[in-house]
Amino acid sequence: MAARMCLRIAKSDKKGSPASSHWKSERIVSVALLAALPAGYLYPGNIVDYSLAILIPPHVYWGFNGIIGDYLPKSLVGVTQGAIMILSVMTFIGLAYFNYSDVGICKAVEMLWQMKTT
Repeated sequence: MAARMCLRIAKSDKKGSPASSHWKSERIVSVALLAALPAGYLYPGNIVDYSLAILIPPHVYWGFNGIIGDYLPKSLVGVTQGAIMILSVMTFIGLAYFNYSDVGICKAVEMLWQMKTT
């Protein structure tokens, strides 16, 4: 039933409208993340690291933006959305800097997995 409702919502948007384009962008980023995460495990490297640095911030921003719009009072929505936008930009900058100056996202996750607890 939820899939039908999603399909109806998607079809109700006029082709090329901002809502339709935004919906497609969210799906493209989500599918790209589905490909990039296993690629980071199987073939870690700069291309995957920077792909993750590009894909993660908008994915998180859109997710939090939806939560903010649904659950916060209207008086707080604008300020909170601005804060989430700033945090998303800072996240991208931080991930790109980490990829450039340190081991990269994939290697860092691998190192975390290899840590031994005492």
